Amino acid sequence: MKLSLIGHDYKYAVEQIMLTLFPDERPEYISANSQLSSLNSQLAAAAPAAMSRLSIGGTYAQATTVLHYLGRRLLGTARVRSDKLTDKLITNRLLQRIIKQSFYRAAIKAIPAPAWGSLTGIRPAKIVETMLESGASDITAANKLIDEYYVSERRARLCVDVARSTNILKSVLKANQIAIYIGIPFCPTRCAYCSFVSNSVEKSFSLIDPFVETLLREIKLMGRLAEELALHVISVYIGGGTPTSLPCDDLEAIMRTLKTSFDIAPLIDYTVEAGRPDTITKEKLKVIKQLGGQRVCVNPQSMSEEVLAAIGRRHTPEDILESARLVRDVGMTLNMDVIAGLPSDSPEGFRNTLDAVINLKPENITVHTLSRKKGSRIMLEGTPIPSATEVAEMLEYASNALTDCSYYPYYLYRQKFTSGGFENIGWSLPGHEGMYNKLMMEDLCTVFALGGGGVTKLVLPNGRIERIFNAKYPKEYMEHPEKLADKASGIRKLVLRSSTASDE
Repeated sequence: MKLSLIGHDYKYAVEQIMLTLFPDERPEYISANSQLSSLNSQLAAAAPAAMSRLSIGGTYAQATTVLHYLGRRLLGTARVRSDKLTDKLITNRLLQRIIKQSFYRAAIKAIPAPAWGSLTGIRPAKIVETMLESGASDITAANKLIDEYYVSERRARLCVDVARSTNILKSVLKANQIAIYIGIPFCPTRCAYCSFVSNSVEKSFSLIDPFVETLLREIKLMGRLAEELALHVISVYIGGGTPTSLPCDDLEAIMRTLKTSFDIAPLIDYTVEAGRPDTITKEKLKVIKQLGGQRVCVNPQSMSEEVLAAIGRRHTPEDILESARLVRDVGMTLNMDVIAGLPSDSPEGFRNTLDAVINLKPENITVHTLSRKKGSRIMLEGTPIPSATEVAEMLEYASNALTDCSYYPYYLYRQKFTSGGFENIGWSLPGHEGMYNKLMMEDLCTVFALGGGGVTKLVLPNGRIERIFNAKYPKEYMEHPEKLADKASGIRKLVLRSSTASDE
């Protein structure tokens, strides 16, 4: 979509709302000199284009969007009182809000109103969290989303439920508590919907041993740093990729080194991804439990043989049932993921998948919406996928069925390019919430991320959040171990400097 900005440079705000409402479009900016003629030519050609204008007067700041779409010229406006534009932070927030609202008001004259209205961003419940902490009622918080952001009533209620869960966890966290994420970037095969850095074990077997050796060094290094800074681990998540793609001895070495390098006595939550049933054995599950693992993720994504084949998975629905049984036999809790909107799926097929998963009574069920990532095989090959209307029907069924079976939504996030602009929701039976998901998604505490592609997130005492990135690709991660020492040194400096500043 051709975009033109007049009177402001809030590119990100315009792009966010454009991608939310028109997920198949990509932004292409035009110069100020060619704005009018270019937009008129777009209208004549029936090609999408939008002009976003911001003007600030003595009484009001007004945003106006002129949208050219399917041969129509659509107008949307929104405004805020100028006397509310006080400090820089508030001004930026309010101006971006009206820019998005004006774009939304123009667009919904030609497209169906989306479930999330004009609300953009990864964590839609954040607004509600702040309101509830200030004493607002559930109804008041939900109405703000409905009235100011045009969020549907169902999504507004979801946000309230998730925000309440987050605020309860906030109230019990201590400043020196952290989480650990260990990334294992190997899988049996690459799924058609995946764009992560994940290497097929079959093609990258020679990388496994040197990767594990480097990871063990990083675990020991970060363990010493945590001890020096008096940080206590309350949550561990070993993800990927598929950690159980590793040979059992390597998985054991990683978990044993973690146990001896960090103080995990106060550990509350320990999850290991075993997402692919074709990587799960009783031997590996016993090792996971023996070394502290509490929850195992067995992620079918679908219980349909046709859908599994379409996304490049080699396991069968029967393999999923067997893997879930093994987890129960070993005595651990179970998380299972499904995805709405996969190729070859349908609302009826998705209902069958969800019913089969619920029947296994996992403590956690995460319902994802397919994210149409540009690096995935689905997008590269133009694979047909269910429509946004069909995905909405799938998610509606999931919400009703899970609620009826006593699950409740405890974390929620959105991604770019999801089918229909929908969300991902973690559902839990009471008392079995996946703590790491909350800590990481809501920035509630520092997360040490180890392994290839790990992104350490420092939630500092002064309120700032700093991110430190490991090398993205396994080979680069292994070939530059000196960067791990630099990372530890950088974390040390940031934490100590922040602590000193907060004491003053």
